[in-house]
Amino acid sequence: MKVRTLSVALLVLAFGLVLAPAAISKPAASQASTVLVTAKEFKFTLSKRTVPKGIVTFKVKNSGALPHDFKISGKKTAMIKPGKTVTLKVTLSKGAKAYICTVPGHAAAGMKGSLRVT
Repeated sequence: MKVRTLSVALLVLAFGLVLAPAAISKPAASQASTVLVTAKEFKFTLSKRTVPKGIVTFKVKNSGALPHDFKISGKKTAMIKPGKTVTLKVTLSKGAKAYICTVPGHAAAGMKGSLRVT
């Protein structure tokens, strides 16, 4: 009887080990997001209005005739000449994140907005 009980216990243990990986939930991997940003007089157009928290790469293209920059969550691109594209990587936490062009008068003229981070 002891051998049979031991065999059943080992079978249950083996079965549990096979199923264990499916039952253990792993934390979600931080997903990097990319947002394409088009800057021109006097607005920004973003390819996404909402992104998950974590690292976000902004690819900012100046399609306008004047130099612009892009600032979000304390990080800012260099001045972007017309026709040029720059990349900005920012780690964002949950919440609404304001973005602007810091060239004097540009934000007041409409180069500003808010990105939702979930």
